[in-house]
This record gives sequence, C-alpha cells and structure tokens, in this order.
Amino acid sequence: MSLEILLIIIIAVAGFIVQAKLDAVFNKYSKVLSPGGMTGREIAEKMLRDHGIRDVRVVSVRGRLTDHYNPADKTLNLSESVYNHNSVSAAAVAAHECGHAIQHAQGYAPLKLRSALVPVVQVSSTLSQLVIIAGILLINVIPGLYWLGIAMFAMIFIFSLVTLPVEYNASNRALSWLERSNTLSASEVNGASITLKWAARTYLVSALSALATLIYYLGFSRRD
Repeated sequence: MSLEILLIIIIAVAGFIVQAKLDAVFNKYSKVLSPGGMTGREIAEKMLRDHGIRDVRVVSVRGRLTDHYNPADKTLNLSESVYNHNSVSAAAVAAHECGHAIQHAQGYAPLKLRSALVPVVQVSSTLSQLVIIAGILLINVIPGLYWLGIAMFAMIFIFSLVTLPVEYNASNRALSWLERSNTLSASEVNGASITLKWAARTYLVSALSALATLIYYLGFSRRD
C-alpha cells in the first residue's frame, strides 16, 4: 500500500469520527433549551436586524444540518431541526449562518473569493476525475490532458482551503453576538462553541482529504 493511499484512508477515518462527533454534540445541545425561548428562525432574524441587514430572507429547508446561506438570492436557509426549534444547537447554527450573511453584507474578501470559485468548482467536481483517468490512459498520446485534470482537481482543493477562514470567521461572529446580545448564557455559549468547533472540523477534514487526493494523483506523474 502506498503512502498516498494510506493517507487517504487515515483522513477518511478521521472524517467519519469528526462527523459522528458532530452528530453527537448537535444532538446533546439540541436537548438544552435556550433561555429566551427563541427558535432558530427568530434568532436569525434578530441577529440580522442587529447588524442592520433587512434584505435577507430566513427560510426553512428539508434535511438535517443542511443549513446554508445563499449569497446569490440572499436567503438564509435553516434546516428543520434548527428553524422551528429552541435549543443551544439551533441558536449556534442559526447564528453561524447569519455570520455568512454579515460577511456578504460587509464584503468579506474570503467569501467573495469562494463565491467566485463556485462555478469553476462545480465543473471541476463533475469532470476532474474523468479527465485525470483519461489523462493517465492517454499519457503518452495527450500528456496535457492529465495535467488539465490535475489543475481542475487543484481548484477543488483551493476552494476547500478558502472555505476554512470563511467558516471559522462566521463561527466567531456568531459566538460573539450570542454572548454580547445575552441571547445565551455563558455556559450555553460554551455549548454553542463546542457545536460550531466540531462543525468547522468537518471543513478541515474536507480540505485535508482534497489535499491527500491531489497528492495521490500527482504520484502518477512520478511513476510515469
């Protein structure tokens, strides 16, 4: 077994552990009610108002932990387990997504860069592996095809790297507001912090996974 494959396996196991821990932490703090009785939707709307943002709609979407902010149509999409629920987990996730809306409103550079990369990454995610495989098979005929695939996959890695400061910054904004606004008590802010830290680690593992896969693909150039 090559070192590259071993690295991919180790990171995959780490990703499974991190996701399982996030699910456990989210479930734990979903049972801890926030003192003001505000749902995730109400917390999101209040945080947006407090930051002078009035053109973002807070909507409910299906699924669990499918929460996201869409800068294209300025919608803050909260999953069913957050939108109508009153808990520390719901408060943490809702405030985190508001953090992205605030980044957008303030022109936060890493978010602007990530948004600009989205169309490129959508194409790369669909075609990069096919192009790399074709490039390996045709390495002696069309050598440039292989490197095109590598470049496409490198964009996926760059996107995952740019995502890290975006996510960590949104969490910091969320926790600061939750504490400053007295929406949660000190102990509850700590619970929200734990929830968001494990959520952020899923993005870290994703970046490491993309890096390990890129290293694996680059290994073919050395063997060839």
